[in-house]
Amino acid sequence: MRYRSRADRVAIAKRTREFRAKFAGALAMRSTILVTLQLAAMAAIIVPWDPARWNGVATLVVAAGIGIGIWALTANRLGNFNIRPEPKAEGYLATGGPYAYVRHPMYLAVLLISFGFCVGYATPWRWIVLVALAIVLDRKARIEEAGLAKLHPGYAAYAQRTKRIVPYLW
Repeated sequence: MRYRSRADRVAIAKRTREFRAKFAGALAMRSTILVTLQLAAMAAIIVPWDPARWNGVATLVVAAGIGIGIWALTANRLGNFNIRPEPKAEGYLATGGPYAYVRHPMYLAVLLISFGFCVGYATPWRWIVLVALAIVLDRKARIEEAGLAKLHPGYAAYAQRTKRIVPYLW
């Protein structure tokens, strides 16, 4: 589903405009809040840097998260990404690379990197923030999926065969 005809792109753009016009204000506010919460949680987990508590396992987990993030970037066009959970009207449905295993590999990358920092610092409050981050990313994923289902006729079948964020689990 990587390449679409012009007629398909025009029809998708029209459906997206209609959807966004109907819910524009509510979607923008909800998206802004979720993105703010996501970035705040990530910053709370990562900062302040404390190299004295860091360990090798944390380094491996963070490296795995970075690797998955890079893999997701190479499997998808840069213009197809959006930090907000609304899919782009002109976007395509990526199903190759890490998207063959999970629908949101960038969220998996964020969670792995954050998990690595929690392992590295081993402070209880960071683990609590990690759970909050997972809840925010799950909410973002659900909003994004609702939009993708409206834009891409094949999305329901894709969602049936792949997990949301963690391969084989979630």
